Formats: sequence, structure tokens, C-alpha cells
Amino acid sequence: MLGAGAPRSQGPAGMRALGRPWVLLLTYLLTTLDLTSLFMQFSVLPYLSRRLGLDSAAFGYLQTTFGVLQLLGGPVFGRFADQHGARAAFAVSFLGSCALYLLLAAACSPALPGAALLFASRLPAPLMHMLPAAQMVIVDLTAPEERPAALGRLGLCFGVGIILGSVLGGTLSDTCGIQCPALVALAANLLGAILSFACVPASTKGASAHAQAASPGAPQAGVFDLRAIYRLLLQPGVLPVFLVKVISGFPSGLFMIMFSIICMDFFQLDATHAGYLMSFSGALLMVIQGLVIGRLSRRFSEAALLRASVLGFIAVGLAMALMSTVFHFCLLMPGLVFSMCALNVVTDSMLTKAVSASDTGTMLGLCASVQPLTRTLGPALGGLLYRSFGVSIFGHVQFAVNLLVLLALCRQPMSQKTLKVR
Repeated sequence: MLGAGAPRSQGPAGMRALGRPWVLLLTYLLTTLDLTSLFMQFSVLPYLSRRLGLDSAAFGYLQTTFGVLQLLGGPVFGRFADQHGARAAFAVSFLGSCALYLLLAAACSPALPGAALLFASRLPAPLMHMLPAAQMVIVDLTAPEERPAALGRLGLCFGVGIILGSVLGGTLSDTCGIQCPALVALAANLLGAILSFACVPASTKGASAHAQAASPGAPQAGVFDLRAIYRLLLQPGVLPVFLVKVISGFPSGLFMIMFSIICMDFFQLDATHAGYLMSFSGALLMVIQGLVIGRLSRRFSEAALLRASVLGFIAVGLAMALMSTVFHFCLLMPGLVFSMCALNVVTDSMLTKAVSASDTGTMLGLCASVQPLTRTLGPALGGLLYRSFGVSIFGHVQFAVNLLVLLALCRQPMSQKTLKVR
């Protein structure tokens, strides 16, 4: 029978079985598998909802439901990963994804109530947090100075997921039917769950982190203890960086939410050419986050890269306010992707260094809630701005918001000294 010290012994044993480089490689591979399946689902979901009779408003409610559930589940899943380890976090995320794809495949069946099953397929969303689980493993297994480069390599996983998932989703639905991508994604995530149980270490945290988490004088908070999550935000150096992450990236998130509508209405692109544009953004993401950010992090401080990302948003906002063709957008896209990648990688790295090793999963769960927050608020706000002012408003908002963020950073710089590396 396992005692309280079991996680401490299981973690190093799992590390000895595979070795740290192999655990990191497996983490990247499992993340790619999860993201490819997710983008396969995204590519067929609009067509499936149209086939089931959902109008644009109902499709918006469907997307908002997914965003709200992921928003609520992110911090709780992070605490679960901290307390139960990497193996449990990976397995739960893959099994939650399996439930989603199973319900999605059932919704394609004409013999079943498709619309109800489509909305029911969003219910496992609070469990689907493979990315923060992978980030936690990378943070646990890399030195602080290597962390931005290691986190940046997840951009390669994201790029492969966008390109491969979009291509597979469209190809499989055209050749084998709209149910096929959901079934393939279900099989892929079952494989991911099996690999998680068999190969991922029970815990990737060091003995010091387990001792800190289980110290006699420390309060033993549960997974659903929201006060523990709130106290984490109040630790020195955490809240300012977190606010920069949320506020600076929100305008670009609004634009990306409206991107499909802008492609159809403003750029006058058909579905094929819009797919090419998304593939271009995926390729840029792979190169910039997977290769460029890591090299820059070895030459410049994280505070400098954070200011560079905000400056990039300002410049791109000005260009976006003036663009009139898809060619103009292609010219500014490298700057937009660089700013988004630098902001996400640098803030994730800074925030995990500002908290104890036993809380990195919770912190990354909070970070993972930023994107669902944008997806929750974005459709209504982005649609209102687009209908009232046109595409240029997104550039104006991005310029104004990030100029204010830059002024705040200049007034109170975030140096490495303010962030205690733990």
C-alpha cells in the first residue's frame, strides 16, 4: 500500500525509466497529437453545426459554452496537475478529449438528436487542458535560464497542429464523411491516454517541491480551493505580469476571433484561400515561437522581450488600422505572430519563476484561462466593433491598449530582480 511519500519516489523512478530528454520529447509529441485532433475538430465544426440546422447565433453560443467551461476549468486543472502529477494530468486531459470526440461523432448520426449532442460534446471542456499540463512538465524539467526556449518549442507543436489538423479535417470529411475526423481524433486521443499511462512519469516535480507542498506548517488546500488560487495571484511579481498578459494580448485575440468573418467579408476570400492564409500563420508560428524566441531569450532579458512584444503590438496596430488588402495583412502577420508568441512565452516563463515549484501547474492553469476568457468575451464584443466601425477599429484598439501598457511598463519596469526565481 502506497504511503504519503509515494509521489516522491514514483517521480524519480519514472525519470530514470525514460530519461529527462525522452520525457520532454514525449511531452512535445503528445501535445502535437492533442492539438492536431483539436484543429481537426475546429475545421469541421462550422459545417457540422450548419448541417444540424444551427444558425450563426447558435454557433456563437456553442463556441462561448466551450470557452466558458475551459475558463472555469483551467485553474482547477492546474491545481489537480500540481497535486496528482503529470501522468494523471495527461491522462485526464486525453480522456476528456475522448469524451468530446465520442459525443461529436454521435452528433453526426442521423438517428440521434444531433444538436443536443453537439452542445453536450462541449461538457468535457474543463478537463481538456493538455497545453498547461505539458508546460508544467517542461517547467519542472528545465533550468530557469532554459525555460523560455523550452516553452517556445511548443510553438512547433502548435504550428504542426494547425497545419496538419486543418488539412486532415478537411480531407477526411470530404473523402470519408463528416463523422470521420471525430472518429480519427477519438482514436488518436485513446492512443495518447494509453501512452500517458504507460510512459509519462507519475510526477516530474523534484523532491524539494514535494516537501514544500507537504510541509507540516503549510495549509493543505484542495483542488477546488479557489482561495489558494487567488492567493497565488497576490504573490510578489505575479499580478502585474499576469495583467500585462491579459490586457496586452486581448485586442489581437479579438481580431483573431473575427478573422474568419474578416476573410469572407473584408478580404473576399473563399474557404480554400482562407485555409492557405491560416496555414501561413501556422508556419510563421512554428518558425518564430519554435526557433526565434528561444535564441532571442539567450541574448536578451525577459523584461526586454516583454517590452519588445508590446512595441510590436503597437506597430502592428498602426499597420492594421491602415490595411486594405490581404497582401497588406500578409506583410504585417510576421510582426503580429512575433508579438503574440513573445508575450505568451515570456509571461508564462516569468510567472512560473515567480511562484514555488509546487504551484507551477496552478499558475499555468491560470495562464491557460486567458485564451478562453477572450473566446468568451470576444464574439459579442468583436462583432459589435466590426459592425459599427469596420476592420480598422481592431488596429486602433490594439495601438491604444498597448501604448498604455508600454507606458505602465516604462513607469514601473519588471526586472528579473522583482521576480524571485524559485
